[in-house]
Amino acid sequence: MTPVTTAGLPIREYILVGLIAATLTFLLTGVIRRLAIRLGAIANPRARDVHVIPIPRMGGVGMYLGVVGGMAMAHQLPVLRRAFDFSLDPVGVLIGGGVIVLIGALDDRFEIDAWTKLAGQVMCAGILVIFGVQWNVFWVPWGGNGDALGSVVTLDNNQGGLLMVLLVVVLVNALNFVDGLDGLAAGLGFIAAAATCAFSLGLLNSQGGDVGVYPPALIAATLAGACLGFLPHNFQPAKIFMGDSGSMMIGLMLAGATTSASGKINYTRFGGSDALALLSPLLVVVAVLFLPVLDLLMAVIRRTRRGESPFAADKMHLHHRLLEIGHSQRRAVLLIYLWAGLLGFGAVSVTLFDTTAVLWIVGAGLVLAAIVSVIPRLRSRNQGVS
Repeated sequence: MTPVTTAGLPIREYILVGLIAATLTFLLTGVIRRLAIRLGAIANPRARDVHVIPIPRMGGVGMYLGVVGGMAMAHQLPVLRRAFDFSLDPVGVLIGGGVIVLIGALDDRFEIDAWTKLAGQVMCAGILVIFGVQWNVFWVPWGGNGDALGSVVTLDNNQGGLLMVLLVVVLVNALNFVDGLDGLAAGLGFIAAAATCAFSLGLLNSQGGDVGVYPPALIAATLAGACLGFLPHNFQPAKIFMGDSGSMMIGLMLAGATTSASGKINYTRFGGSDALALLSPLLVVVAVLFLPVLDLLMAVIRRTRRGESPFAADKMHLHHRLLEIGHSQRRAVLLIYLWAGLLGFGAVSVTLFDTTAVLWIVGAGLVLAAIVSVIPRLRSRNQGVS
């Protein structure tokens, strides 16, 4: 791919929008906390939980209001208004996100059953599809003719819509499952959204300012800002949890941003031999969401093998395992941040910079992360031997 240059890119505008979302989320979350206490939206400690005192939830409402504020600011900026003038993606994400936050807020207060929540998630995914947020094309490494490497698969509206619904449901539940330690879901949401925004800006640069790339960068920037603004309230010791209203909103917005960026990409700009560049959209989507989706899949497999419902709770998630090894809550969260950052930004960097250098740096980072992750267990074994 063409190296990124910042000339002509509205980077300052996206940063401004993200900061507006972060500031509003930070200020409004305190108000939402008091409202949650008054409404009785309290997370009382359960056997599988790490916290030991009742903590209010419903923080996702404050995050969503921050996103709305960031989007409103973007609409007033002449450059970023293009995201609304030529696409309904941001509006679809705002409406779908608002509905899923409402469903999550009701669950935070009344604890809706899993199947009702699933129906609500499918409905919100359908809202995105109605507004055109769905996969239209993607590249596969087979079926090429002549000098062409691989082929582009074009999906009809039904196929693209079904794929979008599946992606939303998977990501919503993945972020919900991973939300088990103070600051974990908000931090992962920030990392994934920031990586998606960086990838979208790279596309915007390489496609000569194509207006079709403005919406995913905007969706990702506002989500990153909302997650960042929520973290001071949520990092250990948490004063408020985001609850299902927040984790489901993050999952839906990430699905919307990654689909808006990758599902409509113009593959004709790539050369026939540029396999890595052709794979880059799917590579970025997989990398930024790898950890929460892996945790979700392992939980589903683990529970179904025991004959339990996939939605049954347990204490065997990735963050629980890190605590079991001997990490503190904060160190476990920071380690998962490190893994997610290396995978997400590593995938983005591969699409923007020299591939060999990026792979060496990311490889070294992954080795370091693996060593740090197992140090407590190695120490405990050495103490046992001595």
